[in-house]
Amino acid sequence: MSLMVYNTLKREKELFEPLHAGHVGMYVCGVTVYDYSHIGHARVMIVFDLIYRWLMKSGYDVDYVRNFTDVDDKIIARAAERGVAIDLLTNEMIAAFHSDADALGCLRPTHEPRATDHMDAMVAMIQTLVEKGKAYVADSGDVLYAVREFPRYGQLSGKKIDELESGSRVDVDTSKRDPLDFVLWKMAKADEPAWSSPWGLGRPGWHIECSAMSCGHLGKSFDIHGGGMDLKFPHHENEIAQAQAANGGDFAHYWLHNGFVNINAEKMSKSLGNFFTIREVTERYEPEVLRMFMLTAHYRSPLDFSDTALDESKAALDRLYETLKRVHQLAETSAALPQALTDIAACALPTDFCAALNDDFNTPEALAILFDCSRALNKGLNEGGDVEVLLGQFRAMTALLGIVQQHADTWFQRGDVDTQFIEGMIKERLLAREQRDFSRADAIRKELSEQGIVLEDSSTGTTWKKL
Repeated sequence: MSLMVYNTLKREKELFEPLHAGHVGMYVCGVTVYDYSHIGHARVMIVFDLIYRWLMKSGYDVDYVRNFTDVDDKIIARAAERGVAIDLLTNEMIAAFHSDADALGCLRPTHEPRATDHMDAMVAMIQTLVEKGKAYVADSGDVLYAVREFPRYGQLSGKKIDELESGSRVDVDTSKRDPLDFVLWKMAKADEPAWSSPWGLGRPGWHIECSAMSCGHLGKSFDIHGGGMDLKFPHHENEIAQAQAANGGDFAHYWLHNGFVNINAEKMSKSLGNFFTIREVTERYEPEVLRMFMLTAHYRSPLDFSDTALDESKAALDRLYETLKRVHQLAETSAALPQALTDIAACALPTDFCAALNDDFNTPEALAILFDCSRALNKGLNEGGDVEVLLGQFRAMTALLGIVQQHADTWFQRGDVDTQFIEGMIKERLLAREQRDFSRADAIRKELSEQGIVLEDSSTGTTWKKL
């Protein structure tokens, strides 16, 4: 089956054909490390983690690069506010980012470059742009990109140069030749970090960082460039202008953008103050619940965040874990099932599941196929049928999606649950039923129910879950 991806640059789905057979270069814009990551960042992490997983599962050798912006006005201001050195702040926030990403089940990228480690590459690219007449030194001493010297500006966003106005997205600066021109290198201010350049001490503008780091790790042309929809303009538009003007060629061939996370139908952003950090959410919900929530919508669609939506995702995971719990119980008496539980690599993915992910990474459809498999697996368990193939498919799909990765008992043992007590009560109830002491059996069910423990009886035994 062939992979189709929606290319923002072409505004349509295209057959994915990497530049080099069997190899994919993918760059995803990372975070500016001055604060904890929010759920908008979580969506980018999870979306491109899923894409990374699927590309590797499809047999590609993937170079996945995701950067950290570790020098920026916000970082400088936050370090001053806290009275700490900039590198202490950025190291702390990068460690926090990794902790959050790991909790969400995201695989580490191949490379995680920091802007401050790539100053020479940025200076070299800026110098090339100046030499080619695509950039100039303003009266302020800053080096600016001359937007009108790049006729294809606007190709990604669909914006036309003559229709763009200075304002909220474009800084008004009298030293600019054109209000649309943007900073490549800014002159140093007192008590701010600075690096040497042909134009004096200073530091890079934001956009040049990603152009230099992506090309530095993946080459002048590579396969996929990704990030949130909010980066399409001006950040990604400016990246294209810089890289193509400096290097020639196509820069990135496929541009993938995930949709916004909305709060009360309004785009979440720190500027609006309607944001939640990953840590705030995962204090109340298992991180896997947040991952499941992000997979329920197509990655290009907007996603409405709410406690109700998270509760629905938790309930969906509970159903999958209930299936797994029943399998674990059966595995105690079956010689065939343990291999499917432990050797995930040997488990085959269903054809329709693969087709869903090959259709621009359609996770809602992939989840629907997973739940169909779960229902079929439960039916097989109830009827005593051969469930080894279904179990293998179930485990292969959950592994690829990065969900249902805990032991079922662990999943249901949240809070102050005394597992030994519950299992003991279940055994006592079973004995009471065998002795036809139904009043005692009902009393045990009621006692556990009052503690938020629900019992579910089937032909294979009794399972429990905590509400």
